Amino acid sequence: MSLASVFSIAGTGMSAQSTRLNTVASNIANAESVSSSIEQTYRARHPVFATVFQQSQNSGSGSLFAEQDEAGSGVQVLGIVEDQSNLDMRYEPSHPAANADGYVFYPNVNVVEEMADMISASRAFQTNAEMMNTAKTMLQKVLTLGQ
Repeated sequence: MSLASVFSIAGTGMSAQSTRLNTVASNIANAESVSSSIEQTYRARHPVFATVFQQSQNSGSGSLFAEQDEAGSGVQVLGIVEDQSNLDMRYEPSHPAANADGYVFYPNVNVVEEMADMISASRAFQTNAEMMNTAKTMLQKVLTLGQ
């Protein structure tokens, strides 16, 4: 792995954490939205990440542990899934969005968990940015070695 590939790897990490921050923001924004039916109620969304592995130039490497030996070359977002946990059903017959039985459905968003996820995502984003700065500094030092 070359030092220049650090930029690509950190960039994919920053992109993935940006997606994570966007889904957290969407979840928090919709945390108190209500609906009169289960089908129309907002459900929490979470991104699914996967490691991107470098393609081996020599496919017949002969290693018994080929997947374990491969170096990661970044992360990708496979998709965004909806949380299938139970919704919060409250009896509020005077609520304008109540159904015929007097129930209102609230999303399955836990704001405390979302805030913790937001802090984690922002710190991971910051770590990737610091990795890029460190790699840039190292490359600048390499250029000054010949002087």
